Amino acid sequence: MSDFKYTINPKTEEFLEFLQEIDKYFKTNSQTIHKARNELKIIPYNNIETVVKSFRVPNILRRIIYTFFRDSKAKKSYEYSLKIGDFTPQPIGYIEFYKNSLLERSYFIAKKFEYDFTIREPLLDDNFKDKEKILEAFATFTYKLHNNNILHKDYSPGNILIKKEGENFTFKIVDINRMEFRELNLQERMQNFAKLWIKDEDLKTVVQSYAKSADIDFFQAYKLAINYSHKLKNRVNMKKRAKGIEVVD
Repeated sequence: MSDFKYTINPKTEEFLEFLQEIDKYFKTNSQTIHKARNELKIIPYNNIETVVKSFRVPNILRRIIYTFFRDSKAKKSYEYSLKIGDFTPQPIGYIEFYKNSLLERSYFIAKKFEYDFTIREPLLDDNFKDKEKILEAFATFTYKLHNNNILHKDYSPGNILIKKEGENFTFKIVDINRMEFRELNLQERMQNFAKLWIKDEDLKTVVQSYAKSADIDFFQAYKLAINYSHKLKNRVNMKKRAKGIEVVD
């Protein structure tokens, strides 16, 4: 039997049994919403939906590293979610399982945020309802993140959730095990938009709203943002062409 250790959010102690028995709940649940290196499932517990992320540690070297030298991704996800508070769905806890004294697998659990769409949909659809308003609200949200010394290093469309509430939009970020917490300069702030794979005209709308919130020069900010965006697109597209993959701008 595997050894394990865990931490539960004091605000969600009613999930203790769920956390401790997460292996059982995860294996018997079929609501997978993402599966690649890691797997995400929506799992209900006592009529409350949770999102459970299962992290695998595939080889012996990584097992040693995450046992003795680095925090596991599950632990970082939990601790970062506490650190950034309302910017992300409420965390429940994390649990790590060990075999032969080495980390084998781990889980991070949070309450499900009932979002309506991600930022991807308005970025891809020119006719998306309230698109400009959404992009402006997204810029304000990003400015608040940055002003709280929060840098999400995988700030990509699928990791930005949006819920429409009346005339306003609530944003949450997920997949937060890669974060930095420090004061950001203008270059770092504008580079953070690059992974959105955003159209130039949409990026202009976002940066205009960001510059207004931050009281900075729009032209300087946009020049940086567009440069970082184009550089990333060119680099990724070059790799795709080298592999014979069709490129869609």
